Amino acid sequence: MSYRPRHAKQSPLKRRATTFAAGLGVVASLAAPVNAQAAPAQNPVAMSSLDSLSNQATSSFGNLDKSARETAWNIRNGLRQQADGLAAINPELPAKAKKRIDEILETFFPGLIAEKTPKPKPKPAPAPKPEPAPAPAQEPAPQQNPRGDFNYGPCPADAKVCVDIDGRRSWLQNNGVMYYQSGLIGPGKPGQETPRGTFYVNRKVKDEISWEFGNAPMPYATYFTYNGIAFHQGDPNYLSNGCVRMYRGDAERYFNDLQIGDKVYVF
Repeated sequence: MSYRPRHAKQSPLKRRATTFAAGLGVVASLAAPVNAQAAPAQNPVAMSSLDSLSNQATSSFGNLDKSARETAWNIRNGLRQQADGLAAINPELPAKAKKRIDEILETFFPGLIAEKTPKPKPKPAPAPKPEPAPAPAQEPAPQQNPRGDFNYGPCPADAKVCVDIDGRRSWLQNNGVMYYQSGLIGPGKPGQETPRGTFYVNRKVKDEISWEFGNAPMPYATYFTYNGIAFHQGDPNYLSNGCVRMYRGDAERYFNDLQIGDKVYVF
């Protein structure tokens, strides 16, 4: 009997046998699901080995595919560089050759060109348009005096007719706005002045005559007192005995416009 050390190195033959045995173990584990149809229960060890082997195969094939695609991409780039040399024959050949190379690459490795080609950066969003400057606020139009620049003196707005004795003028108005101004007027002379104050039209006589002053004509007489004071036609260049003398056109306009009860203001 010969002595052999406990940790002696295995011979090559024994190592190959061990490897082969291990391979048989893997095959046996793959066959376990088939034989399990006859066994009352599956072998947990066999199922664990199958899962491990499946994971290993998935990882290996995935790495292989990645490596193959990378190699194909490098080959493609090299061929495209070579295609540039075809320009010496025909300037159009490089482009045609590169197109053909890419078509062949897509046949064997679909999507590789798109995968390797950098995607263009998205265009920046256009800057928002500046909002138009707000329109300057319009200054309110100056309020116009409805009575204008006309000198109304102290005549109230509710008077229908106003008489300015010192200014020897008179006018008709509506709602305080003058709409008709007479020419020169002839008020009462000193000692027989036209009374000042507020009065109201009380009577109108178109073809009036003055019994007091020798039947003097007073056409278009419009009375505003009860003691004979009226607007009537007469020469306004001469002062009167208390009435308001007016040119014919003015006296006629007053006669037509003034109605009984209209307010008369004399100042």
